[in-house]
Amino acid sequence: MAFKALAVLIAVSAISVVNSAIVRRIACPDGVNTASNAACCPLFALRDDLQQNLFDNGECGEDVHESLRLTFHDAIGIGSTGGGGADGSISIFEDIETNFHANLGVDEIIDEQKPILARHNITPGDFIQFAGAVGVSNCPGAPRLDFLLGRAPATAPAPDKTVPEPFDTVDSILARFADAGGFSPAEVIALLASHSVAAADKVDPTIPGTPFDSTPSLFDTQFFVETQLRGTLFPGTAGNQGEVESPLRGEIRLQSDSELARDSRTACLWQANVNNQQAMANNFKAAMLKLSILGHNANDLIDCSEVIPVPPALSGVAPHFPAGLSNADVEQACAATPFPTLSSDPGPATSVPPV
Repeated sequence: MAFKALAVLIAVSAISVVNSAIVRRIACPDGVNTASNAACCPLFALRDDLQQNLFDNGECGEDVHESLRLTFHDAIGIGSTGGGGADGSISIFEDIETNFHANLGVDEIIDEQKPILARHNITPGDFIQFAGAVGVSNCPGAPRLDFLLGRAPATAPAPDKTVPEPFDTVDSILARFADAGGFSPAEVIALLASHSVAAADKVDPTIPGTPFDSTPSLFDTQFFVETQLRGTLFPGTAGNQGEVESPLRGEIRLQSDSELARDSRTACLWQANVNNQQAMANNFKAAMLKLSILGHNANDLIDCSEVIPVPPALSGVAPHFPAGLSNADVEQACAATPFPTLSSDPGPATSVPPV
């Protein structure tokens, strides 16, 4: 009898679980889309506007790189010295925050985004994070980022010195992230996967649009491979603050990336990304969610992640050494495990074009 009662209880519990998983969808006023929450419906039109008028109909290009950078520069503005986190202050108080040294150049993407922001009923804080998530969805290999809606507009600018600089020490960078939101060293490295689809404009102003790896339109692990290679040249001029030698013509290396790849606290975390695309993507997704809601309570926000497009898969691409380089060029830094053995591309030495 006891077994029969237990079986009934299990069956009822299973039905409850199935019923709780059924989410009633709402037809959006556009007559095309449905959403789990009516508040998400206006985001479909914003998504399409961004794709058509900012991201060149779905390319993983420079405006995606800059929009992703902006998500970080806005959100990290919080900590023991003040700031509201991901609240859009960098856009609302553009005249103040874009004059901070660490934010030089972000005014360009803010100004590109403003006409689109003005066409839609959304706060700047929500817009910045939404645009970044939509943009990254254009990059093959990227995870589908979460997006939560409902950030109130900033009422004050973020303080200066909240955005880490490429010439900062590892101690300083890890401390800044810990102060901003309790980020662990592993989460810091996870966020730096963003550099796989990024480029520098202001580090060496003579070569704007210089990428950090040889595949800037792919969200792949090449950034973690190539940052571990011995630097031999500067792609432009030497002596720039925050820049160290890179291994390839046309590729720029930040001092901070180089040092994080070689510091005993983070070297093995860095190396772990080299041949584990899925782990890199998963860890980036989780760290980006945490970053995107700094200054907010997730329980007060509405999950509209379903509006973010599913990124294209990364197919036919494996981590590799650029042509002319091999394991002999690796500066081994992780004491626990050897650097993975990778194949080298054939042909003449790789040169990377600007984005």
